[in-house]
Amino acid sequence: MRLEAVILPELGTGPDELIVVSHWYAGPGDEVWEGDRLVEVLVGPATFDVPSPASGRLAEIRGQEDDRVGPGAVLGLVAVGEDGCGSFRAPASPS
Repeated sequence: MRLEAVILPELGTGPDELIVVSHWYAGPGDEVWEGDRLVEVLVGPATFDVPSPASGRLAEIRGQEDDRVGPGAVLGLVAVGEDGCGSFRAPASPS
């Protein structure tokens, strides 16, 4: 198993402007897919979704809701591999 960090990207904020963790769309142990929205953050009046860096299970939340964080902060960890989740997105079912 390997861990992939959920990192808050640079959102064009000033060096002293902190970002608020608003809402997690998944909880520890939940299955997540690479690229899907994982956590919402607030920058002033705007909201941004941070995607999952990999498919797996959300192993840990480090940035709790209402925490103030800066760009580059590790918000959480996604476990990939031996826990039963692959690192690929399942194919869509035919319509």
